[in-house]
Amino acid sequence: MPITLSETAAKEIKNIIRDQELPAETTRLRVGVKGGGCSGFTYMLDLTEEAKSDGDEEIESNGVKILCDMRSYLYLNGTEIDFRDEVMGRGFVFKNPNATSTCGCGSSFNA
Repeated sequence: MPITLSETAAKEIKNIIRDQELPAETTRLRVGVKGGGCSGFTYMLDLTEEAKSDGDEEIESNGVKILCDMRSYLYLNGTEIDFRDEVMGRGFVFKNPNATSTCGCGSSFNA
C-alpha cells in the first residue's frame, strides 16, 4: 500500500502551494524520514520542484504528487498523512502502520 494523503491534508498542501505562488503543475511533496527525534526517526515534509530521480518512488494521492526516496519508503509504505486544525494546534499527522512506537508529540517514531 503506498503513501497516501487524506483529503484534508491534500487540500492544505494545495493551499500552501497556492499561497507560496509555486507552480502547481510541477510542485511535488517530498516525504521522508531521517535519523533523530526522541523515538529514532523524524518525519520530513518539503515542497519541491525537482523531478523524480532514479532513487525515488512517485505516488499521486488526492491530486498531489508525492516523492519519497526508496530508503524512506521502506519505513513509510502504507502511511496516511492527515492534517488537523484543532484548538491544541494545527499540523500534519502521520498514521504509520510500520511504527512500533511514537513519541508524545507524534513527530518521531521507531520501526
